[in-house]
Amino acid sequence: MGKLTALKIKKLVDKGSYEDGDGLRLVVRESGSKSWVLRYQVGGKRKDLGLGGYPAVSLQEARDMAVEQKRLARSGVDPVENRKGEAEKAAKRLAGRRTFEECATAYIDAHRHSWKNGKHAWQWTNTLERFAFPVIGKKDVAEVTTDDVLRILEPIWNTITETATRVRSRIENVLDSAKARGYRDGENPARWRGHLSTLLAAKPKKKRVVHHPAMHVDMLPTFMVELAAQTALSARALEFTIHTALRTNEVLGAQWSEIDMTNRVWKVPASRMKMALEHSVPLTDEALSILQAVRGLDARLVFPGQKSGKQMSGRTMIALLERMGQHDITVHGFRSTFTDYLSERHEVSREVREMALAHGISDEVEAAYRRGDLYAKRRDAMRLWSSYLVKGDESLPGEAAEGSGLSEIENPTNGHPLIVR
Repeated sequence: MGKLTALKIKKLVDKGSYEDGDGLRLVVRESGSKSWVLRYQVGGKRKDLGLGGYPAVSLQEARDMAVEQKRLARSGVDPVENRKGEAEKAAKRLAGRRTFEECATAYIDAHRHSWKNGKHAWQWTNTLERFAFPVIGKKDVAEVTTDDVLRILEPIWNTITETATRVRSRIENVLDSAKARGYRDGENPARWRGHLSTLLAAKPKKKRVVHHPAMHVDMLPTFMVELAAQTALSARALEFTIHTALRTNEVLGAQWSEIDMTNRVWKVPASRMKMALEHSVPLTDEALSILQAVRGLDARLVFPGQKSGKQMSGRTMIALLERMGQHDITVHGFRSTFTDYLSERHEVSREVREMALAHGISDEVEAAYRRGDLYAKRRDAMRLWSSYLVKGDESLPGEAAEGSGLSEIENPTNGHPLIVR
């Protein structure tokens, strides 16, 4: 090479083929257009390969391309056939291109029925919609890169670590699936081992959190005032959960057919109880007030979810606590506070407390002799608890049923704000 120079090329106007050397030549046509052609030999046959037009492809670029293509020829790869193969792959990829969002949706649909927990599909969709789709949702899945994945993960890697690791894993699975379907090639940019593990901290530093899963008894009356001011249906569900001291699933599955407003009792069937035994819950004035406030929202469920016929999600009450700034307590923790209050402030017996919480009996002898359900004593204990929750008053409330009937709950809201679904 080296016969041509940039100046010579500019001056060439006559039709012809002008050699640069080592098979590279510049072809000038009658129209004056100029293009590069490389002549090479492979398998004993001579062939020509176009390298592009001049000046779009400069002299130096043409020489570099010629060196690379001649190297392929010497290794036994025909540059012309190789280019055809690459073109076919590109055309095939273009014809079958899919966005990351399309591939993610297809992956979720394909695995939905194999996931034992119905929440998985919702969790997959929710996390990808929130974190991945804004960055790569509309991007061709074949073009998703490591930089794209880092743009998604880096803002959340050290703050919401658990969520970030799940997002990474889900992106990896979607990209693997896309590759298996022929929508992309190459390594997975969301792979952890040997790839992202070198770019992100394996154990992201977390802020030290002091866990207080149960709220202190003294804080409850103030918290209940703040809770009553919340307008979401989840707030009424949480109030009812606290007043009845039952488990989240037992409350959210509550049905109107189980509740006797006149006799002030909620009979939870054995099929919905953790211990598989029917449980009768004495309903205080405060608990009845909450039921009256939500009555009419659904013919069957006391706390219906967003989808018709479905109960509210357990995550809803957790999200409510987080919105209220209560990050260090759990819904289940109120059962512990219930125990603390009755044992420390009123010395209610352990047996009554345990039966109110619908706990199982591990002692076989005790189980054999416990024949009653201590309903009357549990009713008094629940009144102490409910009264303290709304008034901070530790004296035993009077019998609301005497004289007043259910007058305190005839107002559908009875102090509760309008329910906002």
